[in-house]
Amino acid sequence: MLWNTLSNDRSPQLQIPSHPTIMTSDAARSTIFVVGLGMVGIAFIEKLLNLDEKRRYRIVTCGEENHLAYNRVALTDYFQHRSIEKLYLNPVEWYSQQDPKNFEFHIGETCTQIDAEAHTVITDKGRRVKYDYCVVASGSNASLPPYTKLSVPGVFVYRNISDINGLISYANAAQKPLKAVVIGGGLLGLEAAKAVHELDNVDHVSIVIRSGFPLSRQLDDHGGEIVLKRIQEMNVDVLTHASVKALCEKEDGSCKGLEMQGGDFLECDILVLAIGIIPRDELARASGIQCSEKGGILVDDTLLTSAKDVYAIGECASWSGHTYGLIAPGIEMADILSFNFTQAQTDVGTFKPRKMNNPDLSTKLKLMGVDVASFGDFFAEKRQQRSTALRSKPSSSPKESVWPTVSAEAQASPGEKKSDASAPKKRHLREGTVTTSANAQYETVTYRDPFAGVYKNSDGKHLIGGMMVGDTSDYVKLVALVKKKKSLDVPPSQFILGASQGKGEDDGADLDDDTTICSCHNVSKGAITACVRQSKDGNVTLDTIKKSTKAGTGCGGCIPLVTNILKAEMKKAGHSLSNNLCPHFPRPRRDVFDIVRIKKLKTFDEVLAVAGIGQGIGCETCKPAVASILASLWNEPVMNISLNQLQDTNDKNILCCTPCGCGRNYSREVDRFGHGSEEVYGCILLSKQPVFTDILADGLYTKITGGQRIDLFGAQRPDLPAIWSELIEAGFESGHAYGKALRTVKSCVGTNWCRYGIGDSVGMAIRLEERYKGIRAPHKFKGGVSGCVRECAEAQGKDFGLIATDKGWNVYVCGNGGANPRHATLLASDVPPSKVVKILDRFIMYYIRTADKLMRTARWLEDMDGGIEKLRKVIIDDELGICAELEADMNALAGSYFDEWKAILDDTEGLKRFKQFANTDERRDQIELIEERGHHRPADWAKAFPPVALKTESINNPKSLWKWQRMASVEDLSPSEAGVSSVAVKYGDSQLAIFHVPQKGYYATQQMCPHKRAFILEHGIVGDDPKSGELYVSCPMHKKNFGLTTGTCLNDDAYSILTFDVKEEDGGIFLLLPDESDLDPIIGTSKWMVKQATAKTLENGAEAIEIVGPSEGGCSGGKLEW
Repeated sequence: MLWNTLSNDRSPQLQIPSHPTIMTSDAARSTIFVVGLGMVGIAFIEKLLNLDEKRRYRIVTCGEENHLAYNRVALTDYFQHRSIEKLYLNPVEWYSQQDPKNFEFHIGETCTQIDAEAHTVITDKGRRVKYDYCVVASGSNASLPPYTKLSVPGVFVYRNISDINGLISYANAAQKPLKAVVIGGGLLGLEAAKAVHELDNVDHVSIVIRSGFPLSRQLDDHGGEIVLKRIQEMNVDVLTHASVKALCEKEDGSCKGLEMQGGDFLECDILVLAIGIIPRDELARASGIQCSEKGGILVDDTLLTSAKDVYAIGECASWSGHTYGLIAPGIEMADILSFNFTQAQTDVGTFKPRKMNNPDLSTKLKLMGVDVASFGDFFAEKRQQRSTALRSKPSSSPKESVWPTVSAEAQASPGEKKSDASAPKKRHLREGTVTTSANAQYETVTYRDPFAGVYKNSDGKHLIGGMMVGDTSDYVKLVALVKKKKSLDVPPSQFILGASQGKGEDDGADLDDDTTICSCHNVSKGAITACVRQSKDGNVTLDTIKKSTKAGTGCGGCIPLVTNILKAEMKKAGHSLSNNLCPHFPRPRRDVFDIVRIKKLKTFDEVLAVAGIGQGIGCETCKPAVASILASLWNEPVMNISLNQLQDTNDKNILCCTPCGCGRNYSREVDRFGHGSEEVYGCILLSKQPVFTDILADGLYTKITGGQRIDLFGAQRPDLPAIWSELIEAGFESGHAYGKALRTVKSCVGTNWCRYGIGDSVGMAIRLEERYKGIRAPHKFKGGVSGCVRECAEAQGKDFGLIATDKGWNVYVCGNGGANPRHATLLASDVPPSKVVKILDRFIMYYIRTADKLMRTARWLEDMDGGIEKLRKVIIDDELGICAELEADMNALAGSYFDEWKAILDDTEGLKRFKQFANTDERRDQIELIEERGHHRPADWAKAFPPVALKTESINNPKSLWKWQRMASVEDLSPSEAGVSSVAVKYGDSQLAIFHVPQKGYYATQQMCPHKRAFILEHGIVGDDPKSGELYVSCPMHKKNFGLTTGTCLNDDAYSILTFDVKEEDGGIFLLLPDESDLDPIIGTSKWMVKQATAKTLENGAEAIEIVGPSEGGCSGGKLEW
């Protein structure tokens, strides 16, 4: 067996198997013996069984009680139902369902010796168990004062079921009403007092406490006074500042009463001792394991004792000089130890072993009918006062009090003085204690309502801690704020008095109607709202707004606000906002997804027939959406003709297209360097440099991104297959930057090179990229993995992000950067490394299933009813019962991965599509290239071009004189009933686009879109209007739709293009065209190519650009004017 030692300079070594993935056979399993089957012992066992997915360990345990593990905290409830089964932490069936190879347990059996040298445990039944590791969770015993002993009838402690049964039997056997006294006013004392108070034969209960009020370790004077008052209202006497001198016995030896230190006698038939606990360390002492003089088994930060491979957790452990009687620190210890055994070395990388830190001692209980809570450092101010008093020196001159008390009215913000149902009435006392000392560090905000029995106290600026009596409804929220240790962004008083709900999504309600919403087209809010108000049938969609006002048709940055304004106005008008996919699919994307998944549809035509209206050929909205659904379910090659015709720009060419259209300057992200024995993942080694030297010799611009990708800019489309071939041969593959898919999982260096690293962020990022690479989604999504809370990978700005803590990974979701950034939201905290992938599988697959088309995860969560809480219920709690299905779908999808670049290289037909022109090998630049910083880049584009409407009448040569010209072969277009195909052809200096539409025939247009002067229409999606049946091509850049027969722009009448007649003859495709000399002055490439001077001219205010036109006729002589 191989071992890796993770050492701590100041503590014994923690040893963890370095190759957990191979330790799956029974012979290879390590045995962990757990001493004790109490709350902490069973917690450790459960956590280890849950985390040990590789089944590296076998657990054996012995519990000395004759019961399975039960909830000691709920002992008081036992008085009501008297059923031990109701206290069991796990049902009996749970134990029987465990595989004996994983878990073996024995009850009614006590461990008597630990032989650390022989790694053997011996029990009182003579059982000898060999162990690899031993975990002592023996708990504690009740602390007994020197004046009493449990052998006296009527004297009890309050620790376990046996104690409770003895107390109940004694009370039931009595022939007269009994008086009871409980010693101790802490948590356990009040629990015992409540239980005794409810016994039928007990008619009077007294509580004896040494302090001035109950719960002195959890509450201050004011809070304790309220609890004291509530207890007294229950007819329970509370003797404060009282101490017992001796126990008095009756003649029969039973309990008679107590002699107090002041000489008074307190009669009682029953005495319950609840003054504290002492750790059970007798087994450790007998076995030679070091223990504290004050009691408790000494452990280091990893909970290791002085004996090799022996650990101690829970109440029996003494860490850093402290033992803990609360259950929470014990559970924390169980968490730490089970994590270190199973998660420090996993197949997703290493993780720094967790260490014990000061535990959270926050408590929330219902004691004697009173809700009581304390959290954080709730005595911070009191310690500060004592410290200040010790530092201050007497002075004869009068000075202002160091701790003045001012009214909260003077501190209240204007918002606090507003009257509402949650605000305190005038008769309530509100106090604000403000520190003015130069040495002060804490300020306190207090709300006290003695009439309602409500008291709240918290420290200001940073939430340090607090206490609550009566109303503890905000306990969970306040504990979370303490743990975050962040500065408060709201007045501290809001945490006590409450505040109004935060503002939701911005719907522009506070904006005036003349406020500009779309700066690209200067569209006001009033113009958008008018579309809704003027609608007669309420059928207003985002597309309606775009067509009517042009809002959102420029850069698109205003679309979120436009959408929210539309939603708000539709709601005001009493209309429902349609979320149908498009006119071809009168249902939401989510419904279409479910239909495709359930019926296993594989083509667009099938989807349209079953989930759509069953006629037409689709449009630029539904085709990419259906393509995304098909890719997310079946992941077939996007270059297949039936799928490729559904895409435009990036996915159509498997690369990122820059604004210049389909010529030069495609960005291409290459990633996932091979990581064999001599290669490091994510690093370009010297052996890789030659391939980049060859590629860069062709003039490409390269940069390595912050997302661990390599960008190659400036590649001409026809060169792509050759470039891909070189990269693939060198061990690279596609980075999928072109798809609505996983883009990258960014990471910091984690534990590899950073002294702060806790988690192996690089290893985890590799695992996640390998898991989700190539997976299509409604929108692109990114991940980030930070190895510690310093967050160098910016995980909280990603669609999913992981941040390592000392307890595991915090999982954040639904963040993004861009024009509308959103901070990611915490989905789950302290997730063990082995559970991370399962959570992300569910999250990503649920997003793929339910998000709307082109919806980022951030908007998806914002629109989700119930928000993050709903998402947690679905993903973490499996509220819908679909998590197993989500995981199975992701497994299938991840297993279908293939390198799309390599698939093209193996496809002879597919390679033909990368020619710039089907009728010639000649190439044509489509944008001017300028030199900058030693490399070439495309010229700047103007922010806006004046609109252009090109018509046949603009050509000098009348159409009657045009001639049929053979421009391509039928084979070039590869016509198929599976979908639309298209090619570009060169005619003189002009570029033309030819389309084949199944069952419709051939169509031809100019290649240039006049909106942005991009030679790109060949790559546009061909769609139809379901009402009129008119066919159009949609420009892939800004979705200007041009009729294939008329050339008219259907969604902006300021534009139009030239169209041409087409015929097929003898295997050739013929276009009816004017002479080259007549056509080039109208649509010639050199006349419309974007140049640097063009942008400067337009930005300087020019309204016309001279181009060569016909010698006669046209718009105005030899110019086209606009």
